[in-house]
Amino acid sequence: MRYVLFDVDGTLIDALDNQRLVWRTWAERYGLDPDEVYRVALRTRPMETFAQVAPDQDPQECLAALHELEDEDVRTGAYAAFEGASELLNALQPGTWALVTSNYEHRVRGRFARTDLPVPEVVVDAAAVEEGKPSPVPYLQAAARLGAEPKDCLVIEDAPSGVQAGLRAGMTVWGVNTPAAVDGVHRHFGTLREAVGDILAFASGSFPHRLEGAAAVEPKLRAALDARA
Repeated sequence: MRYVLFDVDGTLIDALDNQRLVWRTWAERYGLDPDEVYRVALRTRPMETFAQVAPDQDPQECLAALHELEDEDVRTGAYAAFEGASELLNALQPGTWALVTSNYEHRVRGRFARTDLPVPEVVVDAAAVEEGKPSPVPYLQAAARLGAEPKDCLVIEDAPSGVQAGLRAGMTVWGVNTPAAVDGVHRHFGTLREAVGDILAFASGSFPHRLEGAAAVEPKLRAALDARA
C-alpha cells in the first residue's frame, strides 16, 4: 500500500491572502504593525506569535480574537482550491490519504465544502497533537491512523516547517506551489497541477517505492506513535 499525506493551506487551498488579512485585522485590533506581526506569524504557532509581538497581552484573549477572525473568514472569505486539487483528491482511494494541517478541522471542513473538495477519513489538525510542524509528530500520527509505515508515505508540502516534519518522520517529501525548491524535498513542482500525475503514480505503485535521501524516522517518536495506535 502507498499513502499520500497532504498539508492544506498553500498546498491544496490557496489561503495566503486570507491568512494575511486575518493577521492584519488582528494586529490592527491590538495597535501593532501588521507587516511585522505577519512576518512572525509565518514562522511560529499563534501562542508563540503572541509572546513575541504582544507580550503584555493575555495570550488566551489574543487566541480567542484570532479564532473569531479565522472562523469569520471561513464563512465569508474569498478563496479557492489550487488547480488540480479536486481531480487529485477524487482519484485517490479512500483510506490511502490524509490531511495534516496546523489549522483546525472545522475550518478545513468549511473550506473544503466551499471549494467542493472531498474530506478524507483521517485529518490531523492543531488540536490533535501537542507538537506541531516541524515536529514529525503530526505526520507520524497520520500514518499510524492510516495503518501505514512511514517509508510508504508521500508528503505533499509547500512550507519549510512542513517539509522538515515529513523528512524527520522518515517519509518521501515532494514540494509544490513554490517558485524554488524548499530545502530537503526529494522533488519539486512549481504548481500542484504539475504534480498530479506523479502523485497518482506513486499512490498506484507505478512510481519507484523509495527515494534515496529520505531520513529515517526518529525511533523514540515512532515508538510513542505506535503505542498510541
